[in-house]
Amino acid sequence: MIRLKKISIVLVICLASLRTYSQQDAQYGQYVFNGMYINPAYTGYKEELYLQAFARAQWTGVKGAPQSLSVSADEAINDESLGIGGIITKDKIGAQSALNISANFAYRIKLDRTETNVLAFGLGVGVMQLGLNGSLLDPIEQGDNRIPTGNVSQIMPDIRAGIHYSNEKFFIGFAANNLLSKTLSVFSDYSMLNVKVQPHFYLSSGLALPLTDDFVFKPTFLIKDDLHGPTSLDLNAFLLVKERFWLGAVYRTSIKLYPKQNLESNTRDRAAIGLISELFVRQNLRIGYGYDYSLNKLGNYDYGSHEISVGYYLVTKKSRRPKCYF
Repeated sequence: MIRLKKISIVLVICLASLRTYSQQDAQYGQYVFNGMYINPAYTGYKEELYLQAFARAQWTGVKGAPQSLSVSADEAINDESLGIGGIITKDKIGAQSALNISANFAYRIKLDRTETNVLAFGLGVGVMQLGLNGSLLDPIEQGDNRIPTGNVSQIMPDIRAGIHYSNEKFFIGFAANNLLSKTLSVFSDYSMLNVKVQPHFYLSSGLALPLTDDFVFKPTFLIKDDLHGPTSLDLNAFLLVKERFWLGAVYRTSIKLYPKQNLESNTRDRAAIGLISELFVRQNLRIGYGYDYSLNKLGNYDYGSHEISVGYYLVTKKSRRPKCYF
């Protein structure tokens, strides 16, 4: 038996529900400002060279809670018919860690003469390094050889794919990540310390509805599923003010789309609410902040989740898109 030396009992309960530790994709509330994090077909959507960084501290106040950092860059080339980009993501939860490096490509088909109706097919190819730090695990019985010494890690390939349609006021996309499901097996005969990467599926869509010359309303949703854990639903509503400031709210919960063998039928929804904002400091510089708070019992132990983002356009003159709401 083991106990987690630096992780609170709240996190232990969350992880112990699975027979093996499942390495989940990083959760970002501000994916609505850069869909490439969940869908490679979004690559090149802004039709400019765009750099962005995300940092998220989830469930602050809970030791061992998830922490994520991502950096991305993408561009549209060849008359905007091809999107190219890359993402580097570092995640940590308790004793687990994951480093993912992915190159993304999108083939973009412009469906009309205005060049604003675009259908894109995306592919991401990369590598993932999974790790388990044994120094963060402490045996109840000294000399327990089930606890690895130091950090155990493994590098494995990773593939993601997606499709994305957009025009000036609407988008819809579907993507599948971690298509090469792999397991970091610390012990072949002891699955409790094995870390498994599960495929994740994303369905997202949204509208941009101009209210006046100064205000645009944008509702969006995201459904995320990994075939084993609860299906997650994000509902978002944003208001763009004078094309300079986004202010929005998010509601996140779990839904039951279909029966799953490893989930109890009476599993309660795990909900959170939050706020997301983004400011165009300059025409080519965007800074965002997000905060969400758990509505379930976890909210009694943490101080919410915080997320910041910075986006920078290296070139702004070349864009053919009059407005970029997504």
